Amino acid sequence: MDVAPLGPDGLPAGPVRREPDPAAAVGGRPEVTRWVWRSTAEVYPRLLATGVRVERCYDIEDAETLLLGHEGRSGEPHSAAAALARLRGGPVPPDPPQRAAEPGAQSPLFEPHGGTSSLTLDELLAVYAEQQRRHDRAEHPERMRLLTAAESAGMLVAAEMNRAGVPWSAGVHREMLRELLGERYAGGGEPRRLAELADEVSAAFGRRVRPDLPADVIKAFAQAGIKVRSTRRWEISAVDHPAVKPLLEYKKLYRIWVAHGWTWLQDWVRDGRFRPEFHAGGTVTGRWVTNGGGALQIPKVIRRAAVADPGWRLVVADADQMEPRVLAAISRDPGLMEVAGRETDLYQSVSDRAFSGDRAQAKLAVLGAVYGQTSGDGLKNLAALRRRFPRAVAYVDDAARAGEEGRLVRTWLGRTCPPAAGAGDGTEEGGMPQEEAEERSADGWVPGYASTDSRARGRFARNFVVQGSAADWALLMLAALRRSCADMAAELVFFQHDEVIVHCPAEEAETVVAAIREAAELAGRLTFGETPVRFPFTTAVVECYADAK
Repeated sequence: MDVAPLGPDGLPAGPVRREPDPAAAVGGRPEVTRWVWRSTAEVYPRLLATGVRVERCYDIEDAETLLLGHEGRSGEPHSAAAALARLRGGPVPPDPPQRAAEPGAQSPLFEPHGGTSSLTLDELLAVYAEQQRRHDRAEHPERMRLLTAAESAGMLVAAEMNRAGVPWSAGVHREMLRELLGERYAGGGEPRRLAELADEVSAAFGRRVRPDLPADVIKAFAQAGIKVRSTRRWEISAVDHPAVKPLLEYKKLYRIWVAHGWTWLQDWVRDGRFRPEFHAGGTVTGRWVTNGGGALQIPKVIRRAAVADPGWRLVVADADQMEPRVLAAISRDPGLMEVAGRETDLYQSVSDRAFSGDRAQAKLAVLGAVYGQTSGDGLKNLAALRRRFPRAVAYVDDAARAGEEGRLVRTWLGRTCPPAAGAGDGTEEGGMPQEEAEERSADGWVPGYASTDSRARGRFARNFVVQGSAADWALLMLAALRRSCADMAAELVFFQHDEVIVHCPAEEAETVVAAIREAAELAGRLTFGETPVRFPFTTAVVECYADAK
């Protein structure tokens, strides 16, 4: 490993030294406050394995991804080798294929990514220096620098979370599976309870039906004179037929069996820890993803197995009404900022101003503005919202128009949505998660997408400026929280969008709660500047994750 001190211009400020031991190179230089390297995912897990913790870093390949997006070149190869080739005008090599997760093994982040690690230190520094110049050419250079710094910090947090793992009781998990699913049958077939429910569904239809096959279920309903387009919960629930109740129960338990059953437990839980592989900024909006393990979609009932170590606690923190608070901050709407400056229920405050105290209507209006529900009742709600908070609604309207016209759309810090980004597919990248979509439908709103590509891009862009700016804020919140926990035994173990979990000794719990609150406020100021907007968290100190809900 070649190591050299850098000056403010990004060039070496001292001699280059060859260090055979990366841990010794980093750990032996405590005076260095920021390390510049090609890929955090390649370097940092190896350092953590030797007990070396890095305070700050600059991830060249992650910065390349953000800069390419800002320049309207999303999708181009982002490796350091590709960046160097573009700089020198040579042929640009493709990025290596994305590596699949490897359950049940040591984190594969310890393995280098082949094909892109052969750059010399001089070549890497040339790429770094050019990236600094590209930051200067950004629409808002200082915001863009903050974004790349924040996401590099997020890469450190993700690597540390991957090493720590989520505290998990395999014994509790097995007992839950036995309670929910019954006994396991030899040969890997469906457990007892699923087999019983499948029989009930078939009996209700009067013929053998496979409830795990949507086409078979739709056909069975059609033969019963009932037309359904899908087997999703929100649609099936409205059907009056004796097969509905066992079918819905089957679907719920089947998802648990397939996604978090005995095989999942064997693959992803070891040494008392659930070990998914977190990736910061894994989607267009900047939301995190996991490479295997389904950590971001843990059913509430399965969370009973997430249990703190003896004498420790889980501090579970949920950001309160993040989307409208972020919209207030980025739109600078005076009325919405005033409402978002309170730590009380924001939707109730909006309803008092614009919807005669009807909180449900206010919530639908705000989320409709963000997610693009602008027809039917949504249009009426949006009109009421526009009268009270015109700048907020105009902000997302302008983003939608830019998306429809194929222009670049950016978050507050500069993360860029490519003009051809696909609209929602029910995932966190393209729209609201399916579970949330189904919850919305209970209020009479089943989210859909426009039939034309331009309208779909407009809806995605409308969502992007809010969700992406929220992701930017979350990175800075995590960075601040990580710094606060550095001198404690506490460890960040889980993060998704608006929720963070810290595992800590019981005596540190209240300190962690205060640190989360302070990190949220600091992140708000760093991300959006001085505004009245507050970013409160609802926190719970528990021994079991399920008890926080």
